[in-house]
Amino acid sequence: MPAKGADLLARFEALDGFLRNHQYLWRPRPFTHLNLPWEGQHTELAQWLRQRTLQDAEASHNHPHHLSAPAPFPELAATSLALSEVEPLPTHALAGAKPSLQVDVPGRKWQQIEAFARSLTFKHLPEHWLDWCSGKGHLGRRLLSTGQQLTCLEYDPALVEAGEQLSQRHHLPARHVQQDVLAADAALQLSPRMTAVALHACGDLHVRLLQLATAAGCGQLAVSPCCYNRISAPYYQALSTAAKASSLQLSLEDLSLPMSETVTAGTRVRRQRDESMARRLGFDLWQRQHRQCDEYLSTPSLPSTWLNKPFAEYCADLAALKNLSPSGEEDWPALEAAGRERLAQVRNLELVRGLFRRPLELWLVLDRALYLKENGYEVQVGEFCDSQLTPRNLMVLAQRCG
Repeated sequence: MPAKGADLLARFEALDGFLRNHQYLWRPRPFTHLNLPWEGQHTELAQWLRQRTLQDAEASHNHPHHLSAPAPFPELAATSLALSEVEPLPTHALAGAKPSLQVDVPGRKWQQIEAFARSLTFKHLPEHWLDWCSGKGHLGRRLLSTGQQLTCLEYDPALVEAGEQLSQRHHLPARHVQQDVLAADAALQLSPRMTAVALHACGDLHVRLLQLATAAGCGQLAVSPCCYNRISAPYYQALSTAAKASSLQLSLEDLSLPMSETVTAGTRVRRQRDESMARRLGFDLWQRQHRQCDEYLSTPSLPSTWLNKPFAEYCADLAALKNLSPSGEEDWPALEAAGRERLAQVRNLELVRGLFRRPLELWLVLDRALYLKENGYEVQVGEFCDSQLTPRNLMVLAQRCG
């Protein structure tokens, strides 16, 4: 992906057209529909997907583009791949970190920090790092070099205290500040000479950084966005002129699509996820029959201990939460089996939505990049690590022009 200047707008507009023209394919969730609206139009594809196994779906989940499915799947996959192509950002060599800096940092998280740091190729050597939503400040401490300062902003007082103790132990010039970054006084923490960084700050949190950093005139910033659906508004609030001009209106459910890729879950977690989904799908079949209403009924999140209950008890307790009462004549074994069968179909039908997962994420990231460009920054967008390390591997790197 040519990652600068007018190319950002051209790519955004191409993605916007692709997403708008195929909303009928990626908006409906197979989990909440017995039959998807597009199945009548693409009968062969729907039937082909429905006959595949859960294991088939699992094998294709992270790479749906490689699937040899009936039309229009191959054409959509080719367009998705072309529009989603993103080059790695340029990198630079890092001085080796003291082993003590890695203490208490999970291995995968440390690898992400290292990859993020290698990709920070700023024109000017940072004077003062601002670690946004810093947690314990692991990223900031890794970036800090001799002669530089570090400010870490974090909401959780326990993490602030732990971070402060770590920085003191390493004798580093770091300020750890308890700060609600969404509060009005957060703006007081930024200054033009700061280089702001945010690794996987969620939704409103990283958008807030972009807004405050541009207002404060921060010379340099780098953001790796995450959890686009964690926003306070019911619909996505576009940032750039191009996104505001688009007719694409994204709900919280739409915004969760980029987050549906999983690469790090272990076998036990996947097994629990599948069991939970199969049970919910079996319950969904029952509630449609019981209510004589062919609509999905939203149910609350449940503790994993619920999976230890017999299926009949699970459904009865879940029904009670929704003020429903089983009649006593239900064929629970048949419903449980139907839920498992439906899970395989759902997971395979989701492969169509999977083709739009990265295009939608890149649309959102480019909205952020174009916003920064409109506010006087030179902007690059690229990958800072392989997707196997984290699917949220896109970075927006911005430096004030002039």
